[in-house]
Amino acid sequence: NIKQFTDKKYDVIVTVGFLMADATVQAAKDYPDTKFIGVDQFQAETVANLTGLIFPEDQAGYAAGYLAGLLTKTNKLGQVLGLEIAPVQKFAMGFEAGALAANPNVTVTTVYHPMADNGFNDPEWGAAEAEKQLAQGADVIFGAGGNTGNGALRTIAAAEGAGTSIYCIGVDADQWGTVPEAQPCLVTSAMKLITEGTKELVLAAKDGTIPAGNFDGKTGLAPYHDFDAKLDAGIKDQVATIVAGLADGSVQTGVTLG
Repeated sequence: NIKQFTDKKYDVIVTVGFLMADATVQAAKDYPDTKFIGVDQFQAETVANLTGLIFPEDQAGYAAGYLAGLLTKTNKLGQVLGLEIAPVQKFAMGFEAGALAANPNVTVTTVYHPMADNGFNDPEWGAAEAEKQLAQGADVIFGAGGNTGNGALRTIAAAEGAGTSIYCIGVDADQWGTVPEAQPCLVTSAMKLITEGTKELVLAAKDGTIPAGNFDGKTGLAPYHDFDAKLDAGIKDQVATIVAGLADGSVQTGVTLG
């Protein structure tokens, strides 16, 4: 797929996902006159014409967890996740840290998909795990694992009480649009601002100022959409303060890996 674009001598090629990382590094070395942007691809070595667009997933998770900690009535939260790799771990650890900061009485049940090729594309497993957490009393569940997490979101949306006493939170993009079946429970999504970061890097490539190595993108929470009028104004204000604090550095997640 990359070769389709290198053969046509495109100026900038964007590849998406950590599974594309090795192929992107090799292509960048093979085509040094082409600029490459690897979304969600941490660069362990610096290649002059390759930029890894990475994100502080712990911050997005923290904001989502803080909201969940304020929303829960059972003090039981859940996470249905993809593979146990660094970006997903950061989402999960941030979510738990944010939830506990908002509500020290919560407990968070966290499950990662077993290591397999379908770790991010197993909606049946995600749905089954969400059902288990609902049965255990979780009333806010974070689905962070591609189509695996989407399976969890759909199951929660179909549950009795969805959107009134049970909520779900999406990941990466605003899943109100990408998984409309989840709308009955989808209070927000923990977003990586991929569009903004990619645009900034493409423009930098055009200007000749694109950095090699890693580039830190931004994160945030998606709009509340239909839930905006239903959420308590005090909760929304508290979450907005946390989001602003994460952005300016006055709020720290405390998450470290490695």
